[in-house]
Amino acid sequence: MLTNNQVKHINALKIKKYRDEYKEFIAEGSTLVTDLIRSSYEIAAVYAETQWITNNLELIRQRNVPVYEADPRDIERITSLTNPSSVLAIVRIPQEVDLSPATMENVALEQIFPLLFNELSLMLEGISDPGNFGTMLRIADWFGIRNLFCSENCVEVYNPKVVQASMGSVARVNVVYTELAGFLKKLNGRLPVYGTFLQGESIYTKHLAEHGIIIIGSEAHGISEKLAAFVTGQLFIPSFGSTGNGKAESLNAAVAAAVVIAEFRRRVS
Repeated sequence: MLTNNQVKHINALKIKKYRDEYKEFIAEGSTLVTDLIRSSYEIAAVYAETQWITNNLELIRQRNVPVYEADPRDIERITSLTNPSSVLAIVRIPQEVDLSPATMENVALEQIFPLLFNELSLMLEGISDPGNFGTMLRIADWFGIRNLFCSENCVEVYNPKVVQASMGSVARVNVVYTELAGFLKKLNGRLPVYGTFLQGESIYTKHLAEHGIIIIGSEAHGISEKLAAFVTGQLFIPSFGSTGNGKAESLNAAVAAAVVIAEFRRRVS
């Protein structure tokens, strides 16, 4: 049985203020928790029902994870899910990558991201919906994208809804928050920068480089003028739909990201 202090601490982590204070976040569900245990993340504690502990005993011992047995009533007191899982983990938030103005001015980007100029990266501006953000983590993971560069007004990656929607991809994709215009300026034209727009060249006919940055803007505002100034390739996803009721006005940001990245990967496969 969990103590009241344990329950209070776990529930506090549902609020960003306390995630920032304690440098911890919540993860729920067997697949998500086991992915995080196997990753480089440090696990502060696992609260699980007896059967889950029995099924994962070898992994728990290998990783020296602190585990607390919890019954279904305990889980109901700490879960964020409508349908509670049998396991919840408290995970340490790693130290953020330092992309302060001073660092950006004095340190080469390849020192911080050694493979940046030899890979495809995703950049998100103003993505505020946790489900969308988590889905884009899954998309990046699926297509082998290592780095996700985010504007400071994107939703927090350790928001429980983001973590849940990522389905474990939060353990494998590096998420960095920074002032994006400064980051793109630091690139100094050494990588092509692509962005999705309502006007642009069709993604299916545009020449696409193997390496570069893909910017996805918010559904409400698209890519800001500030970032658009750095775009060297404007991409458009053409619609093929036509019914008596017209066609969809636009694509969900996560769907657009999947379509664009899939086309980049198809060209080099």
